Amino acid sequence: MNPFIRIGIVDDHPLLREGVANTLKKRADLHVVEQGANAEDARDIAQRTRPDVMLMDVNMPGDVFAAVRFISTQLSVKVLMLTVSESEDDAFLALEAGARGYVLKGVSGPELVQAIRSVAKGETYITPEVANKLLSNIKEHEAEVHPLDLSHREEQVIREVSTGLTNKEVASKLLISEQTVKNHMSSVMQKLHARNRVEAVAALRRYWEREAVGRLHPGAGKNQVDPRSGS
Repeated sequence: MNPFIRIGIVDDHPLLREGVANTLKKRADLHVVEQGANAEDARDIAQRTRPDVMLMDVNMPGDVFAAVRFISTQLSVKVLMLTVSESEDDAFLALEAGARGYVLKGVSGPELVQAIRSVAKGETYITPEVANKLLSNIKEHEAEVHPLDLSHREEQVIREVSTGLTNKEVASKLLISEQTVKNHMSSVMQKLHARNRVEAVAALRRYWEREAVGRLHPGAGKNQVDPRSGS
């Protein structure tokens, strides 16, 4: 087992890039393998060096989200976004593309190191301010889902997506076309009033959790107020 966590850093601001690299070099278990300045550099570094974690900015030249998807799904390299953007859309798009973490550039050195170590272990790490915004947004758009609202095939698809599989992988597992998977996901997102796969999966997981609680404690939800009733 490699004693080092190998890291690639991609950001179009050289001074910030160097500052991050210098911070990480002070840790014995972290090793910066290469640096880049745009989405294409990120792809190239990931393909050539296969780091354990790729640090990437959201706002830099090139199609960043496509690069994140390629690096995380095709190369199985863990991506941690390091950015100034507090935009919920940027965070959702990055996580949907496969990023395992989202950290703001104002983060302290120790917290950045903690985020890298967490992501390297396969965990998810999101800066608390961003996480709170995402949770608030999900709650505002949360849909109360009845099992009959989704067809059997739609539920199959969203269950597979919730495990982290790509559309292509879901299609292969269910023996259907990738376009059919996309069509089912579009229908699921419309029914759940979700803007993207991340919101759809989050809504379904909460529904499954409520169902599990209901089975274990049949009376658990009887005294709760139904948000649709207006009471």
